[in-house]
Amino acid sequence: MTNLLEPEPTLLPARADAQAALDAGTPPSEVAAEHPDCSEAWAALAEHALDAGEYVASYAYARTGYHRGLDQLRKAGWKGHGPVPWSHRPNQGFLRSVAALARAAERIGETEEYLRCSQFLSDSDPEAAKATGLA
Repeated sequence: MTNLLEPEPTLLPARADAQAALDAGTPPSEVAAEHPDCSEAWAALAEHALDAGEYVASYAYARTGYHRGLDQLRKAGWKGHGPVPWSHRPNQGFLRSVAALARAAERIGETEEYLRCSQFLSDSDPEAAKATGLA
């Protein structure tokens, strides 16, 4: 049964070529250069930068992945709200970018951005917040 009060979940199209490259161990920077609209590559770059303590670089990578993902969500029919399921792998790059953006924002003192991104992630799919450690 469909919930008539909430939009249908948005599912991004698969990026089999980019995902296969990442799965094969191609450096995310190479994947992002070849597929600049691949949020998963930008998310990986952001996560690596966070782990290295490079918070400004992480913020920039994550913001790129976030915006590229928003563009794709809109093309897929998303109207600015509604579920973006974590269980659909093509959505995970966007959701990981949102999580990385939240973390990087927190590290550089952007508390409002941290809170906004954390809430957006939970609103998109509570499972995404759990999977990325922002629940």
